[in-house]
Amino acid sequence: MSRQSAVGSRQGLVEQLRSAGHDGHPVRFSGAGTKLAWGSSVGGEEILRIEAREIHEHNAGDLTAVVDAGLPLRELQETLAEEGQILALDPPLGEEARATVGGIVATSDSGPLRHRYGAARDLVVGMTVALSDGTVAKSGGKVIKNVAGYDLSKLFTGSYGTVGAILQLSLRLHPLSPENATAAGRSSDPTALAAAALELSHARIELQSLDVRWEGGTGLVLARFGGTKASAPADDAAETMKAHGLEIEVSADDAEWWGDQREAQRSASGVVVRVSGVQSQLATVLTLTRDLGARVVGRAGLGLSWITLPGSGDPVATVGDLRRELAPSPCVVLDAPESLRGSLDVWGPRDRGAEALDQRVRERFDPAGVCAPGLMRVR
Repeated sequence: MSRQSAVGSRQGLVEQLRSAGHDGHPVRFSGAGTKLAWGSSVGGEEILRIEAREIHEHNAGDLTAVVDAGLPLRELQETLAEEGQILALDPPLGEEARATVGGIVATSDSGPLRHRYGAARDLVVGMTVALSDGTVAKSGGKVIKNVAGYDLSKLFTGSYGTVGAILQLSLRLHPLSPENATAAGRSSDPTALAAAALELSHARIELQSLDVRWEGGTGLVLARFGGTKASAPADDAAETMKAHGLEIEVSADDAEWWGDQREAQRSASGVVVRVSGVQSQLATVLTLTRDLGARVVGRAGLGLSWITLPGSGDPVATVGDLRRELAPSPCVVLDAPESLRGSLDVWGPRDRGAEALDQRVRERFDPAGVCAPGLMRVR
């Protein structure tokens, strides 16, 4: 059983982490706790809940901001919107939209905007972190073109807190789009959907997002455009979809479409498998999803998919089947009921060399071995 401790200040977290390193008791870091179930089942660690949530700087002219890791993303976006700006991270935010900036970066979560703006690692220009010996380290700075120090930001992004705690982040911002328009194409043919999506991903048009979805026996391609004349390229994208036999619709009132798309990446009660593949696998992923009676949302141009398994059947066997069919693409289990997590191989097969390198990096930054030990354990 894990116990939670709220940490309201940076110094408080540093002291508790130093104490954990000295005493050798394991800890995990949490913002809102929306992703605490991700990773291998461990238990017994103290969960340090980071509560510092201040916006220290918003340099609107430079399109940068400096914020605490415990700041909820929605709260940050509301403040940035007052200046016509956005942090181009739009993952599902969980119950009551509580997900924090630090938690999203630590797990490298993302949403449809990743197609145009990149992942969390591309939007963090600086970071302040705490290590298990009490060291506070900083890399990068408050400007986009910065090469100061080691690039700790990319190491800590996606580390799940296994090398230390993220305290503060310097972030790259983007202007809010004045208009948006989305072309949607529907079909019950996975091959036609994949062909349309792949053609759009290579077209000479500036897409904001390009997503696919399959659920309940039918599929969808969504192509979103931003700018002052977003409807014109959306109409062009619709014609491309139509040429592949898709039923098309174009709308500027598209917020609900994309909200549904983001939320379909998560499941409160089911099993969600994230596939990190390539574009050419899209038809295979859609066909497998259809045959399983499952749901999938994906970034069509990036090869990323989130498959929610059906409630019936053996999820352990299904995950194994997916890994065999999609190998060597990693298939990582994210959401899953607690009753199943001990039976599931969360991470799946990994290259032994990469695993050894990961272990050496963790030992270098966390020699006490107290930062989420076992969270990235591979069977």
